[in-house]
This record gives sequence, structure tokens and C-alpha cells, in this order.
Amino acid sequence: MTTERVNPPDLSPPTGFSHAVVATGSRVVFLAGQTALDADGKVVGDTLAEQFERALTNLLTALRATGGTPADLARVTVYATDIAAYRTHAPQLGRIWRRLAGHEYPAMAVVEVVRLWDEQAMVELDGFAVLP
Repeated sequence: MTTERVNPPDLSPPTGFSHAVVATGSRVVFLAGQTALDADGKVVGDTLAEQFERALTNLLTALRATGGTPADLARVTVYATDIAAYRTHAPQLGRIWRRLAGHEYPAMAVVEVVRLWDEQAMVELDGFAVLP
């Protein structure tokens, strides 16, 4: 699989995302929304950063189970229950992303929601990947 990140100079420089990702491969993997659930189905983490790290870990675990890697991610959507808190913690969340998923970002969006399926969850990530 190959990916090409496209960030047109006519758009604002991206921080923590790519404006577009062109993915060429043979398999598309759709990743269900992941919150900070542990193996017992309990939300873990008292802070947004802790929950983001667990949710991203869960998303990457599902991806790896298909044979994919973080570099195969083409699109990720982040659902946050408090967008102001997300913006405040964005530098820390970016460090978590880079540590777990690397320095290349997929096309991304962050959407504020009233609440998530798991009431204690502060953040959920879903997405899709294109594998070779």
C-alpha cells in the first residue's frame, strides 16, 4: 500500500492531520469506534489524555489484528465530549499520537458530541485504513 499526504498550499497548514490522503492498496479496513474500554469492558482513565491514549491503543490493536499498521490509516474521526478541553490538551494528545502512531497523520476530523455510548467516555476514535 502506498499513501500520499496532500496538503495544498492554498489551505491553512495542517497541525495534527493531513488535508487529504491518497491511498492505493488492495484491502480497506473499517475500524469501529473505540473508547477507553479495557478488556473487561470498563472505561479506564480519569483524564482526557489517559482516555485518548487508551482509545487510540484500542483502535491500533484492532488495526494490527487485520495486519495493518498506523501508516495504513487513511482517515480517523475523533469524537470528543468537550471540544474546549480537547483543544487545550491538543499538544499532549499530539505527543501521544506520535508515540503510538508515528509522525504521519491521516485525514482527520474532531467532532464534539453531547455524549458517547459509554457514559464515562470522553473521547472515541474510528476510522479506516487501506492495506496492501
